[in-house]
Amino acid sequence: MVSLQEESMVSRSLRMTACALAATMAVSGMSITASAASSGSVLPSGGVGLSLVNNATALENIVGTQKKEVRASANTAKAAPTAVVKELTEEDMFRNLVIAQVNNYVNIRSLPSEEGEIVGKLYDDSVGTLLDEEDGWYQIKSGTVTGYVKGEFCVTGEEAVDLAKKVGTRFATVTTTTLHVRTEPSLNASVLGLVPLEDELVVLDETEGWVQVDVEEGIGWVSTDYVELHTEFVEAESKQEEEARLAREAEERRKNREAAARSVQAQQTAPAGDAPAPVVVSGENSSEMGIAVAEYALQFKGNPYVYGGTSLTNGADCSGFVMSVYANFGVELPHSSAADRTQGYGVEGGLENAQPGDLICYSGHVALYIGDGQIVHASTKKTGIIVSRADYKKILAIRRIF
Repeated sequence: MVSLQEESMVSRSLRMTACALAATMAVSGMSITASAASSGSVLPSGGVGLSLVNNATALENIVGTQKKEVRASANTAKAAPTAVVKELTEEDMFRNLVIAQVNNYVNIRSLPSEEGEIVGKLYDDSVGTLLDEEDGWYQIKSGTVTGYVKGEFCVTGEEAVDLAKKVGTRFATVTTTTLHVRTEPSLNASVLGLVPLEDELVVLDETEGWVQVDVEEGIGWVSTDYVELHTEFVEAESKQEEEARLAREAEERRKNREAAARSVQAQQTAPAGDAPAPVVVSGENSSEMGIAVAEYALQFKGNPYVYGGTSLTNGADCSGFVMSVYANFGVELPHSSAADRTQGYGVEGGLENAQPGDLICYSGHVALYIGDGQIVHASTKKTGIIVSRADYKKILAIRRIF
C-alpha cells in the first residue's frame, strides 16, 4: 500500500507557482484579474517537463465534452420549445475542473484505491475534468489520462472557480504579420512596439475590443481583431508520455552537443579570415558549453536591435539574436520567442538553477542567461543588445539546449 505522503510527494522546489500569472478571465461578462506571482517564478518546465507549451490545453478543449452536451441540449430544445438551455459560461466550466493542490504531484490511478495502478501524474496546479466521484476519489480526464485521484489532494466546484482564475494563463496569439502594440486601447494611439505573427503575449487586462499585454517595450494594448485569445491550463502527463518526453529531450541534447562539436572543428580547420568568431567548447558538460554560448553572445553587446533581423552585427530582434548565437554552435533554433519555449528541456527551480547559455523566456521576448542573475538580449530599438537583470520582468520558462 502506498502512503499518503507518497501520493502527494514532498518537494516544494517543483511547485508551479508561476501559473498564478496576471491572467485575466472573461467570466460572465466581467473582467477579473488574478494577482501576479513574483517575478522570479517560472511556469512549470523542468524535470516534470510541464511547460505550458508542451503540456497545456485551452479551457475550451479541456471541457469540450461539456460544450457538446450543451449543443445536444440545444438541439433537443428545438423539439421542445418549453426547455430552457443555458450556454455555459467560463465560470460554469471552471466549476467542473479538478485542480491538484499538492507539494509536487498526485498519482492518477486506474481504480479509486491506492491498490490501483498508477497511470499518470497530476502536478500541482494542474487540472482535469471531473467525470465522477466515488468514496473520496475523483474520476478525472486530464490530457490523455483518465483515472482516479484522491479528493483530499484536489479542489473542485466553487473552490475550483476561484483557483482556476489564478492557475490559468490567458494568452493572446498574434494572427497578423506584424501586430502594432499601442500605448492606449485606440487605433489613434501611438505605437509602442511590434510583434510578429504567431507570437504569444500574456494578457494582463481586457476591455471591449482590446487586450492589455506585456511586451519588451512595456505594457500596451492590442486590438482583438488581430489576436486569438485563450486560457491555458497544465494537464496531466501519462507514464508513457513522461518516458517519451525524457527520451526525446535526451536525444535533442545529444544532437545539439554533436552539432556544437562539429561547429568547433569546422572553425578550427577553416582558412584564416573565413571562420566566424572562435568558440571554445570542451567535452560534453552542459555548463561549459553554456558558458561558451554566453561568452560568444556578449561580444555583440551594443549592436543594434532590428525588428525581424538576424544579424549579430547589423541588427537582430530578440529571437533572431538567440537563433544566430546558437547557429554559431551548429544548433538550429526557431526565429520565434514563443517557439523558443519548446526548445531543449525545462529547468526546475527558477533562476537559482539557471546556467549560462539557458534561454530565458518572457511574454513576447527571449534572452540568453549569462550567469549571476543577468541576461544578454536584443531588447528594443532604443537600447539595442544589452545586459539586464534576468528578473526584470516575469519569467515564463527557462530552457536548456545542451
